[in-house]
Amino acid sequence: MAETFRLLMAQLNPTVGALAANAALARAAWAQGRAAGADLVVLPEMFLTGYQTQDLVARPAFLRDVAAEMAALAAACADGPALGIGAPDLFRGALYNAWHVLDGGRIATTIRKHHLPNADVFDEHRLYTPAQVSGPWRLGPVRIGTPICEDAWHPDVAETLAETGAELLIVPNGSPYARGKQDIRSQLMVARTVETGLPLVYLNMVGGQDDQVFDGASFVLNPGGRLAVQLPAFDSCTQLVEFRRTEDGWLADPGPLAHLPDPWEADYRAMVESLRDYFGKSGFSRALLGLSGGIDSALVAAIAADALGPQNVHCVMLPSEFTSAASLEDAAAVAGALGARLDTLPIEGPRAAVSAALAPLFAGTTPDLTEENIQSRLRGLLLMALSNKFGAMLLTTGNKSEVAVGYATIYGDMAGGYNPIKDLYKTRVFQTCRWRNANHRPWMLGPAAEVIPPRVIDKPPSAELRADQKDEDSLPPYPVLDAILEGLVDREVSVADLVAEGHDRATVKRVEHLVLTSEWKRFQSAPGTRLTGRAFWLDRRYPIVNRWRDGG
Repeated sequence: MAETFRLLMAQLNPTVGALAANAALARAAWAQGRAAGADLVVLPEMFLTGYQTQDLVARPAFLRDVAAEMAALAAACADGPALGIGAPDLFRGALYNAWHVLDGGRIATTIRKHHLPNADVFDEHRLYTPAQVSGPWRLGPVRIGTPICEDAWHPDVAETLAETGAELLIVPNGSPYARGKQDIRSQLMVARTVETGLPLVYLNMVGGQDDQVFDGASFVLNPGGRLAVQLPAFDSCTQLVEFRRTEDGWLADPGPLAHLPDPWEADYRAMVESLRDYFGKSGFSRALLGLSGGIDSALVAAIAADALGPQNVHCVMLPSEFTSAASLEDAAAVAGALGARLDTLPIEGPRAAVSAALAPLFAGTTPDLTEENIQSRLRGLLLMALSNKFGAMLLTTGNKSEVAVGYATIYGDMAGGYNPIKDLYKTRVFQTCRWRNANHRPWMLGPAAEVIPPRVIDKPPSAELRADQKDEDSLPPYPVLDAILEGLVDREVSVADLVAEGHDRATVKRVEHLVLTSEWKRFQSAPGTRLTGRAFWLDRRYPIVNRWRDGG
């Protein structure tokens, strides 16, 4: 009979710092693998600690707890298949990002990461020591090479492993979602199989951690890049894969080929999962938000309903004298379509009291942006009071366009604990609402219906802080603004480049000024779902005080 090797892929969702809970997930996967007759159960990079740990991993007490949990896990999984699991490794005074093979009640093998990512959200050079390339390790009939995440993005580690006898590559990952990233992963892993002639198991974790969402979408490739198994995106799951030794080396038997979502669905799923896990892993179950009748808060309400269930979403309309009847109707229509609670809390009484208190000091001045911001801050004050009283986390609702140019009031509509649309430009907000109205998936807890009335999507956006106000009174039209922002923020191109692309120089310079002078607001803003490779926080780190401007 031909030699076989059975591997259980465990695409699961850890929580940073929840060592015992993560170990319990690992034990459950191992037990499933044992029942299925697996030779090896594999879990992703840094699974035991969760990912990313950031500076938590530098604490000696934390590392002691990790070592103790790892030893207990090895002992608990002694009688059955080997277990591969990621966790930090303190070795001879240096700290490594490592992947450990537990077998026979002990840590039988430790592989340490060679290439440490130090771009976008990663800063591993700050925390870990780059290791020499680990050689292959044997389990039963097969010699296995294990490039850890970034190690597989470069050809040298896989090439070295192949040259030193590896017959199968297993790549454990903690690779966060970004739009279009799955295509990049696939292309790179195909390249590794073509270069080495070896089959490859790409295993990624799932789940949200702060701003990042790990989207799974793990897969198995046979030599030459032929897809044998494709796991779903975003879902926790396990999959048994059987390899057989042939005249041409080890080959994976064909398995399930899950359909992967398009970019619109993937973005929406990322926002839902990040909110769901941010709440669940932080100990919250209910969301609160100000529902204005506008498109941004409507989308956030839909995301919250899909993540937590409509019964756990509390919407509050806070009208002023400038709030139109249409906005009141639209807010009620959104909440009604979602099945979420809606309360109305007028701000005219508090606004009159604040105006009276300030009147002696404001005497002789002309009403301006100050009075507009008072309205926004009163809404933030009232919403935070409801949040504190009833234990629901307040969501903030500013899109990436507004966050970029500071078109939001600090301590007002920026108040809140999380913002799922923080990395979604306004032009994409419109299309995302249309996508949600036309689509429903089993992972959505909200209703399978049109949940954002077309009138909300089609009407001109307005903050409604003064009579007849429109966003375009203060900003360029959103298609123009977003194209300029995509250049300045996402592509980091020059003013001259944008002018060459056809944009008006004065408009570009104005937008550049707004972006750079709003850094202090973003520094204080709530975290939000990362959807692109240039989200505001870890991807883009600018000084708050900055006098440089592009002279192009």
